[in-house]
Amino acid sequence: MNKSRQLRQLFMAMLKIGLFTFGGGYSMLPLFEREFVEKRHWIGQDEFLDITAIAESTPGPLAVNFATYAGFRIGKTAGATLATFAVCLPSFVIVYLISLFFDAFLSLKLVSCAFRGIQVCVVYLILSAGVRMLRQTGRDLFSVLLLSAVLVCSVLTSLFAVRFSSVLLILAAGAAALGLSMIRGAIRKNREKNGGGSV
Repeated sequence: MNKSRQLRQLFMAMLKIGLFTFGGGYSMLPLFEREFVEKRHWIGQDEFLDITAIAESTPGPLAVNFATYAGFRIGKTAGATLATFAVCLPSFVIVYLISLFFDAFLSLKLVSCAFRGIQVCVVYLILSAGVRMLRQTGRDLFSVLLLSAVLVCSVLTSLFAVRFSSVLLILAAGAAALGLSMIRGAIRKNREKNGGGSV
């Protein structure tokens, strides 16, 4: 595909996602997946999960981070710049316009009712993204135990109103996976050394 055409498609895709998605980065994930993985096949499913994990783990809004990483993957520096600008542009314009008549805007009954409906939709989008990502994760014992531990920790901290950053959970899960990978690598090397290359 022509590079400039691909960059135009990337810009329009990110502009559409930024314009029609409410609720922040998590509610954008299903649209990112549909546009990048299913429709245009720019990235694979595993790579989508990796980019999502990186976007969540690094500082800044998830949607902006995802747009930057995915844009760089598709179009290098130009792709990252266009994707980031496109996903931010609708929000900037909408918020700027609302700020011009903010009080009058909030006092409209129709606006209040619309936002209540949008809140319900946002919950669905976030839940949908979580379920779709869960289906793509590994089914091995380590993944199941790690997921269970994170869920239990999240529920307990919510129930007991304990201040606990989700970043710490992400870092702990990453450290656990890295530790397991290092242990497996050491075991494999030991077997190759003692067993003449058989694993």
